[in-house]
Amino acid sequence: MQTSGRHRGLPGGRMGDLSRPVLPYALQTLFLLLVCSCLLTSGTELNFVTCGSVIKLLNTRHNVRLHSHDVRYGSGSGQQSVTGVTAVEDSNSYWSVRGTSDALCHRGTPVKCGQTIRLTHVNTGRNLHSHYFTSPLSSNQEVSAFGDEGEGDHLDEWSVQCEGALWRREEAVRFRHKATDALLSVTGEQYGRPIHGQTEVHAMLHPSQHSLWKTMEGIFMKPSESPAGSRDYSQRHTEF
Repeated sequence: MQTSGRHRGLPGGRMGDLSRPVLPYALQTLFLLLVCSCLLTSGTELNFVTCGSVIKLLNTRHNVRLHSHDVRYGSGSGQQSVTGVTAVEDSNSYWSVRGTSDALCHRGTPVKCGQTIRLTHVNTGRNLHSHYFTSPLSSNQEVSAFGDEGEGDHLDEWSVQCEGALWRREEAVRFRHKATDALLSVTGEQYGRPIHGQTEVHAMLHPSQHSLWKTMEGIFMKPSESPAGSRDYSQRHTEF
């Protein structure tokens, strides 16, 4: 059902159970954050994003944070929807930075520009995902959350597009979907019920101001230190 203005509901009216228990992946994530507190930092001494960090991402053009929840698309893939929200405190906007099945991303290692990563939604354990389905509002390429407890497929892989050698926290970056070459984007279309006011997130082929994202709130994993006190990014850690 279409509402007035630019607000539209999810086609088909599908809605997940927002009260269901948090998946084990989220519990595992929170547990690791507690037991590895010696490796955590609020980010004041790190100016780059590291593997294993749990972050929120802000679209700088539309001032919305990348978000997901157990609400499925009523059209297209029918997978878990991904949106943008203006709320700063919402825990459903946290994503963990992880490697791929072919290239591990060891905890605390700085993410390089051009590196392929997965972004896993902490509260549901599903990965940021895209494919050739059409997005419900703008008819661009659909972006969804897919997988189970952090494991999905090759369509969960994104390349970090940034300047220089490392993904710097203060830098606006782009995320290019490896399989389709499209960029994670927002152009301002807003949903009606059941997620009234949330903004569609989709993928587009051409770079623009709509595809720029900046790291905001989060917990950033420190790089490991060698016994001599120097940084050692080659030391193997369990993947976060």
